[in-house]
Amino acid sequence: MTTTAQYKTKLLARRAELVERSEEVEAELDAHNSKDWEELAVERETDEVLEGLGNNAAAEIIRIDAALKRIEEGQFGFCVKCDDQISAERLELLPYTPFCRDCAK
Repeated sequence: MTTTAQYKTKLLARRAELVERSEEVEAELDAHNSKDWEELAVERETDEVLEGLGNNAAAEIIRIDAALKRIEEGQFGFCVKCDDQISAERLELLPYTPFCRDCAK
């Protein structure tokens, strides 16, 4: 069984990974400055994909930060809606989830 400290370690590692990815996405977006119209069009398409990845990373970072706050407050592992305990299986898959399986539906 995974302890709260182990979840915290996992969450912090995932957060660091996402921050690094976000920085790489930002650097790539800033690097696109082609003068050629065809290349610029391809870069803009690529930028849309990169922005999507960046937005997804930002959203996951927010969820991770909320989970870390629940850990600090001693509320981690309990559903924020019904206050029931979140199953270990669910936390293994989504360690940042604030909801039990029933409330997530």
